Amino acid sequence: MNDLKPYIIDLPRFLDHRGNLSVIEESKEIPFPICRAYWVYDVPGGEARQGHAYHVNEEFIVALSGSFDVVTDDGTDHTRYSLNRSYYGLYVPAGTWRTLTNFSTNSLALILASTPYDEEDYILNHQQFLSLKRK
Repeated sequence: MNDLKPYIIDLPRFLDHRGNLSVIEESKEIPFPICRAYWVYDVPGGEARQGHAYHVNEEFIVALSGSFDVVTDDGTDHTRYSLNRSYYGLYVPAGTWRTLTNFSTNSLALILASTPYDEEDYILNHQQFLSLKRK
């Protein structure tokens, strides 16, 4: 597992009276090639999604609509990031436990991933995650 830390990435914004536009380009705004995109929606207000980590996969998480928090855990430190604008997002490196929580009603989370879906890459047990981090 690596020692990279999560961090906020500001996306380019093109402001216009007809509506604003932001863009994400592979390996430009985010530090990995995009192999998969998925989104989380219809989460009841105030609810959370189960936390997990990845051995290899990296993610970029952006709130396209509404708001939610991403709580990260690197095995030592816990940090809460509030995502509520579509022009910035959170880079989550491999080896970081993350939980999506505190969803507002009708929020939409877009997650870009560095790897195709692989069930074997998931770490779903927090105690197992902490044990791996100590090694």
